[in-house]
Amino acid sequence: EMSTEAFIIVYNKALDLVSRREHSRHELMQKLDKRYPETSPIIEEVLDKLEINKILDDERFAEMYLNSRARKGFGPKKIEMELNSRKVNSLFISNAIEAYENWLENAQKVLKKKFKDQKPVDYQSKMKQKQFLFSRGFSAPIIDKLL
Repeated sequence: EMSTEAFIIVYNKALDLVSRREHSRHELMQKLDKRYPETSPIIEEVLDKLEINKILDDERFAEMYLNSRARKGFGPKKIEMELNSRKVNSLFISNAIEAYENWLENAQKVLKKKFKDQKPVDYQSKMKQKQFLFSRGFSAPIIDKLL
């Protein structure tokens, strides 16, 4: 039967994509949709089956994505925006942000990397450093603790 065959093709492609890296359900849906237009119901079925089999898991995706972006020196606000654009459930996002414990030392690290050990001497240099951390996606409470 045609739809079974189509399901197998789409499912195998999905497996191929998630074996390279974790995807959010939305990301995977977009990629499959591009490659196999006109098969939306089959794609939804495939995504459901991947979720049942725990191969696709937006909660796990949120954690892994957050950890990898946080290690690269991005703050919670920016990562939250990125996960939102990948249509990850906001509860998963806030749980992952709260569970992560190194925001302050990450902010310290990127600050040191960017400004060496220059302590801000005046209002202007302080604003410049604050602006930098803000653009990296760190929240005001974190920034205020450091500067």
